[in-house]
Amino acid sequence: MNCVVGLRCRECGREFPAEALHVCDFCFGPLEVAYDYDAIAARVDRASIAAGPRTMWRYRDLLPVDGTSAVSLGAGCTPLVRADRLAAALGLGELWIKDDTANPTGSFKDRVVSVALSKARELGFKVAACASTGNLANSVAAHAARAGMASVVLVPRDLERAKIAMTAVYGGTVVAVDGTYDDVNRLCAELASEHPAWAFANVNLRTYYAEGSKTLAFEIAEQLDWRAPDHVVVPVASGSQLTKVAKGFAELVAVGLLDGTAEVRISGAQAQGCSPVATAFAEGADTIRPVRPSTIARSLAIGNPADGWYALEAVRRSGGAIGAVADDEILDAIGLLARTEGIFAETAGGVTIATLAKLAAAGVVRPDEKVVAIVTGHGLKTVESLAASVGPTATIAPTLAAFDEVVDDPWR
Repeated sequence: MNCVVGLRCRECGREFPAEALHVCDFCFGPLEVAYDYDAIAARVDRASIAAGPRTMWRYRDLLPVDGTSAVSLGAGCTPLVRADRLAAALGLGELWIKDDTANPTGSFKDRVVSVALSKARELGFKVAACASTGNLANSVAAHAARAGMASVVLVPRDLERAKIAMTAVYGGTVVAVDGTYDDVNRLCAELASEHPAWAFANVNLRTYYAEGSKTLAFEIAEQLDWRAPDHVVVPVASGSQLTKVAKGFAELVAVGLLDGTAEVRISGAQAQGCSPVATAFAEGADTIRPVRPSTIARSLAIGNPADGWYALEAVRRSGGAIGAVADDEILDAIGLLARTEGIFAETAGGVTIATLAKLAAAGVVRPDEKVVAIVTGHGLKTVESLAASVGPTATIAPTLAAFDEVVDDPWR
């Protein structure tokens, strides 16, 4: 069994049972899973983790469900790629890419959904549901199919066609909403109260869902021989992933899996067309002003981020920064990562790499640091965004002469 002791309000500290709750009924603050770290330390060590499955469920003792009955497609244990050519291009020293494009549905959302639907089944829910900018919809539909659950996902109407197809193929119900993600999310909050048998991964099960992002930190540390990196750059949408990556490193220290204090600097990355958290950071503000998104990075287009303030706090506490980049910088960064390291990232990954470049140029990310950049989704999900900027090098007649006119062979 897991070592969860209950839920705790992030604001007032009140405690609640480990049920389908996500908001404190006293102060309306968000709830967080609380663990018995002494109990975890007594039952888990590096050897026991290494003996576990080659999935994120090797860290089941640090997750809020019983991993022996997990709803899983095999997410996790994705590559940590030493990116020397990209590092040279950016003027950095030791740079690694955490490549979550390799997850079953092509994004990190498989981590959070595996936890959420495992908890949903444990709590007796019958339908898997979510509000999504695309990747979450893909993952909920796929995991629901695996678990034999019905699924209902709601997405903005203007979502990329690839993400719609990648969701609909699993046979669930896909509802396009005429509005932004924030409109979709508000509707799902209303639906959650009307449909008590539905598990909305990022609404009524959000407390558990968010914990899946910690496995990014766990894997990074294990892949670096149980050493923490100096600096991690994380894309920011709701802000949940960034806060949980920070929590993950702290938990490894708490249970004795990392030596020292693991003082990891955390930086965030946003698109300029939807950058409420980056704006607050730049202005030194303590409040996040909602915005209406306008960016090609639709998977990060959350104008009113639920965990924005907590992400801001985590970045400031760690000594990191939050940057924002324009759409043309995002597209350039997708190409740069592909050319230098052979990794094809969706637009959110372009945001991460473009922000990394900007922070490196400003001296925030330093050449003497061991740096990890998290790339969260595969480029095939947002290939439409590249349609105007990539294509054939040349179009020729089917003859050797025509080929020789356009392709030079220096070794011939």
